[in-house]
Amino acid sequence: MTSRRSLIFRFTLLLGSVFICGVAEGMLLPLLSSLLEKRGVSVLVNGLGTTALYLGMIIATPFMEKPMEKFGYKPFLFYGLVLIALSILLFPIQINLWFWFILRFTVGIGDSLLHFAAQTWIAIGSPANRRGRNIACYGLSFGLGIAVGPLLVRLLAYGRWVPFIAATVPCLLVALLMLLLKNERPSAVGKDASQSVGWIARYKKVIFLAWSGLVATFSFGFLDASMNNSFPIFALRSGYSVDDISILLPAFVAGGLLTQLPIGMLSDRIGRKILLPLLTFSSACLFILTGLFYDSFSWILGTFLLSGMLIGSLYSMSMSYVSDLLERPLLPLGNILLSIFYSIGCIFGPLSGSLLIGKNPDGRLFFGFSVMLLLITTSTALHQLILAKCREATH
Repeated sequence: MTSRRSLIFRFTLLLGSVFICGVAEGMLLPLLSSLLEKRGVSVLVNGLGTTALYLGMIIATPFMEKPMEKFGYKPFLFYGLVLIALSILLFPIQINLWFWFILRFTVGIGDSLLHFAAQTWIAIGSPANRRGRNIACYGLSFGLGIAVGPLLVRLLAYGRWVPFIAATVPCLLVALLMLLLKNERPSAVGKDASQSVGWIARYKKVIFLAWSGLVATFSFGFLDASMNNSFPIFALRSGYSVDDISILLPAFVAGGLLTQLPIGMLSDRIGRKILLPLLTFSSACLFILTGLFYDSFSWILGTFLLSGMLIGSLYSMSMSYVSDLLERPLLPLGNILLSIFYSIGCIFGPLSGSLLIGKNPDGRLFFGFSVMLLLITTSTALHQLILAKCREATH
């Protein structure tokens, strides 16, 4: 296998692993929620159970940098897929909230192993002029998996084990294909003086250099979780039907899938520091209008679709942006913080959304979305100004 073919095979397999992970996660969340709902578990407890996945990600991710430098990407990808597959296979053994909490926690750990290795390998292995496109492909693959995953819930009609087995088998098959890859280590790319200082100093350096990208990742996690958890509650209390919700929510996802790759390629041409605040500010304006006309189904549908087209690729763009801001030896730590900030956003999103909805829902939920997007816009502009002044001071 030639070097070029090897790179194409590796990139394709990384995208395939992320897609399969997205399918498993997209199937797992609605399937478990529906099974617990049938058992009479309260909405609050049901929702708290979903946080186990993000807790697994938050707790596991900070400890991954040094082991990956030692063992390389391939073991992380392989064991991440195996851990996800085995955890999913154990779910139908017993419908028990605490048993499922532990399994969701382990899925979160496996998810962290896989995504940390895949996004770091793609970011480090991509030339600067194609980084946005390649990371957009990563985001598109995961987004397609999340979109396909809920379709497996229908297999529940053929037996409780069937959807879980359907999600497990592809994970194991891709894990076996991972064994064909030639292993690499991020430390092989090179080290700088920052890796000889204490871990606190390194964290401070990465946060200082990339905090606007980290804020964007936190905000996307906040928006993503709020959209999927809080918006359905808002819609039902505002008089919308379940059928309406099944049309409105996919509109945002569909918008993101349509423009993920084009926006990634555009960001390579004009720069993330220009495109990122432009997209977030435009989407913030759209959500303000959504808050003003929240009682119109057509208006929400249109603004969700347009907002998805603008910021549906926000996570992958923030990954590319952080990769632009950091030196290569700091990229693994940058990806650790990306995952942590995203997971924290996913936890706080539904909680804040519930407070914004209140007993008498109005446009406050969408105004909250606008505030988060304006935070990214302001953060990016201020951060660029600070970095520019620091560069001037050093010259």
